[in-house]
Amino acid sequence: MQRIVSLLPSASEILFAIGAGPNVVGVTHECDYPPPALLLPKLTAASSPELSSPAAIDRHVRSAVHAGSSLYHLDAALLERLEPDLIVTQELCAVCAVSYEIVATAAKRLRSDPRVVSLEPSTLSDVFATVRFLGELTGRNQEAQSLVSSLDARIAALRRRRTIQQSQMPSTLVLEWTDPPMSAGHWIPELVELAGGTPVLANPGVNSQRIEWDAVARADPQAIIVAPCGFDLRKTQRAVAQLDAVAQWRSLTARRNDRVLALDGNAYLSRPGPRLVDATEIMARWYTDLAEHAG
Repeated sequence: MQRIVSLLPSASEILFAIGAGPNVVGVTHECDYPPPALLLPKLTAASSPELSSPAAIDRHVRSAVHAGSSLYHLDAALLERLEPDLIVTQELCAVCAVSYEIVATAAKRLRSDPRVVSLEPSTLSDVFATVRFLGELTGRNQEAQSLVSSLDARIAALRRRRTIQQSQMPSTLVLEWTDPPMSAGHWIPELVELAGGTPVLANPGVNSQRIEWDAVARADPQAIIVAPCGFDLRKTQRAVAQLDAVAQWRSLTARRNDRVLALDGNAYLSRPGPRLVDATEIMARWYTDLAEHAG
């Protein structure tokens, strides 16, 4: 039986969704979905101290990246004991997961001589291609195509709804981080459009970028979605409350009109997997509620 180590939470979700969960023998400390993934051996740990405020986390991350330090520890001894045939990792973001270089170096020392694959999706179509690719690697082609087809059908329904409500697409800022504020990148602007909004200060298909509060104030979006990368809903709600200390935030039309959605970015927007479609449907329902209240 194929033995898979997944060093990406999104990859773990995809592997379980296409029926390859029984083949997964090790995951990261952040692989928390679906629930069976929580029971598997954890190959990584955060090398940073537990920090709560977005500003403190940002300072630590920037300092570590500047110094060339890894934000994650990989248990090479456990990796060797697990004897994987396939290791799934990434090169997209040194902040999001253990670096490809660390994984590749550890893999070269393994007797099992595993194949190491790196996933680099930047758009929703890339994510669907990733599902099919993992289906090919695991012999689950049919299951992967079935999953993509079901996700495509839900996306098509969202597109039809958006066409009907074309005149009601509020300008929307998505904050992937709050202190400092950072724009939405990669697949997120696309999801906003599918849900029924018009993204502003966004960076589709590329990394999130730092933005200035004065630029946010000038854009004055009609709606705001706050979904810090790696934050669950409780942490996100706390981060939103802390934004009231920022004068420009308090002046925003969306803030004054209570048109701010706190979203579990860790579960729904940060991970390029099947739940991106769930996130889009959540945002679409929110836009519908905003339209109904406005009417």
